[in-house]
Amino acid sequence: MTDQNDNNLPAVNENHLIAERRAKLSALREQGVAFPNDFQRTHYAGDLQATYADAEHWSSEALQAEGTHVALAGRVLAKRVMGKASFVQIQDMSGRVQLFLQGAAVGEAVYEAFKGWDIGDIIGVQGSLMRTRTGELSVKANAIRLLTKSLRPLPDKWHGLADVEQRYRQRYVDLIVSPDVHAVFVLRSRIIRAMRSWLDARNFLEVETPMMHYIPGGATARPFVTHHNALDLQLYLRVAPELYLKRLVVGGMERVYEINRNFRNEGVSTRHNPEFTMLELYQAYATYVEIMDLTEAVIRDVATQVIGRTDLSWEGTAIDLGPAFRRWRMDEAVCHYNPQISIADCSSRDALAAHCAHLGVHVKADYGWGRLLLEVFEKTVEHDLIQPTFITHYPVEVSPLARESDTEPGITDRFELFVLGREIANGFSELNDPEDQAARFRAQVDAKDSGDDEAMHFDADYIRALEVGLPPTGGLGIGIDRLVMLLTDRPSIRDVLLFPYMRPEAG
Repeated sequence: MTDQNDNNLPAVNENHLIAERRAKLSALREQGVAFPNDFQRTHYAGDLQATYADAEHWSSEALQAEGTHVALAGRVLAKRVMGKASFVQIQDMSGRVQLFLQGAAVGEAVYEAFKGWDIGDIIGVQGSLMRTRTGELSVKANAIRLLTKSLRPLPDKWHGLADVEQRYRQRYVDLIVSPDVHAVFVLRSRIIRAMRSWLDARNFLEVETPMMHYIPGGATARPFVTHHNALDLQLYLRVAPELYLKRLVVGGMERVYEINRNFRNEGVSTRHNPEFTMLELYQAYATYVEIMDLTEAVIRDVATQVIGRTDLSWEGTAIDLGPAFRRWRMDEAVCHYNPQISIADCSSRDALAAHCAHLGVHVKADYGWGRLLLEVFEKTVEHDLIQPTFITHYPVEVSPLARESDTEPGITDRFELFVLGREIANGFSELNDPEDQAARFRAQVDAKDSGDDEAMHFDADYIRALEVGLPPTGGLGIGIDRLVMLLTDRPSIRDVLLFPYMRPEAG
């Protein structure tokens, strides 16, 4: 179908096109027919395409014999006027379908008005199903109405929104002209729904916890600060729901989860947005090993259910979620990629500081061996973890909420999952010793006093909850946005957020 899109005329000034459309809207207002709200839709384009996909079974004769009458509404994406007959392509939430219009069928006055309608207008149509000579399913219209007058022309259908920043800013236009973008967000919704179903089937209870906290906690991150006017109280947007969810486990909710929005006042990149979505769950009487098993199973099962396979491509790299995920100690991974570093070096601050100097890793005076080991890992290992890999045995120094190993002092029962060099999940056996947790909070406060903006505050009520008694518990956080990036093959977090953070437009 040939498109008569206004934007195929690059020499025409867009402001002039908008003025023309406003004039058309003014005429509609004078006629009292602008923006009607009484059209009743009975069918969707995508459903019709699926139901009548078999062109041999549903021939023109079969469609005519069935006599299905439909009422559809959608946005005009293309139109071809050929004298007394026209073809139009419209799009609704489910897909696209072609319309066949004739003046004799819809009325000559309506047909003449239709000729002046624009690409981007939203219309309602009633009619019956037919096939064109090329076999394309179409709706033969017997009535058509203009429901919404579009005042701004859409981008050229062949080029769409070429400016990436404009695509993110004007997501409403991006979704109209880019079916693949629309499909990503449909998949995102299905991924989240599948995760909910998976957890619900295993007796996890979905809960909601506060988004405004008196004390920011649950992650080492810099928070956003806000103010409650009536109470004259400083509050923080949550960086994580962890401490509230574990309070619920104390209260006897032994399997809880929340799919939550978190806010961290940090940098923006292809992997980071100031607000993002996490799945956090807690299971009483589970160790970090069992939580690793759960993490692997939920990701594999969701991929199978939503996209139908476990072999994927992410940014041109083949990723396979089918085999068992590798489980690798952090110190062993560091030594593998840095042959000059020994296992003994990995728990020696002096040795690690020397290696950091050689590697060009920035070191602060208050970093212990645990922080230095993490710095070396992030510098030399993380980006090479292509296939799904659990990195385990994180140092206590960088894991303020994780349980210390019973057999290895200074090491926690913690893991992180990496795919294509990106952290996808973080989990551990929870620290349920209130005295140990209080000591770690105090160490975090000391770090904050020394200038660490991401260090945690001391949460006295959380310590009180632990004193009531937290059962042995395993916890998990999965980055929903990064998981969606993996399952939809998108390189940037902005590609999987409907409205990513953007600087305000100038002017």
